[in-house]
Amino acid sequence: MMSVECLPKPATQKISVLLVDDNHQFRHGLETLLGFYHTTGSLSCCVVGHAASVEQGLQLVQEQQPQLVLLDMELTQNDGVTFLVQQRQLRQPSRVLVLSAHQEDEWVFRAMQAGACGYVFKDRLAHQLSQAIATVMQDQIYLSAEVATRFFRLFHFYSGRTMLAKATVHLTEREQEVLHWLVQGASNDAIAKRLHITVATVKAHLTGIFEKLEVSSRTQAIVKALKLGLVAA
Repeated sequence: MMSVECLPKPATQKISVLLVDDNHQFRHGLETLLGFYHTTGSLSCCVVGHAASVEQGLQLVQEQQPQLVLLDMELTQNDGVTFLVQQRQLRQPSRVLVLSAHQEDEWVFRAMQAGACGYVFKDRLAHQLSQAIATVMQDQIYLSAEVATRFFRLFHFYSGRTMLAKATVHLTEREQEVLHWLVQGASNDAIAKRLHITVATVKAHLTGIFEKLEVSSRTQAIVKALKLGLVAA
């Protein structure tokens, strides 16, 4: 397990929890497990809502302001990364602990890169969930040894690719900012407003970015930038 700074939240005796998973039975099983922790005194949790999609989850985060979200990585019509990215942009984001059946390196890396405070394999819940919640609620990151291995394996791989890419693709600071918002799905108008520049200037920067990446469309630019490690998802 590793511990680093995470999203700060004031400590409280009872932990308010939102469950985001498109499997109805799993959510209720998870609520039962949290109830068991409360009964035994190991953790005091209060489930404040259930969500089966990114949209429902984001709405409940804003309405209920839970201290903790237990999030699945595969959701109806979308994935957990989208939820992680969008909920961190809310005025009062919650800590998010990912509970996933996916054990591949890429899934772990994407979740942690997008802002998760921890990652637990679903088949390890009975042994790790209580400790994972307690760790995350102390403003620390929870990764078991096997999960940490998966994360750092890709971390080192992508770090090397990023250094190589930055040495071969020379983007200006402004082009890097435009590329960042492009990858986030922002329109030219939205990018212009965020960077306080004109739409014409955004288009000029995109032209420069396309030339340097040797691509001809926004989609191709996004895919190549992510593959090269020039920006985070």
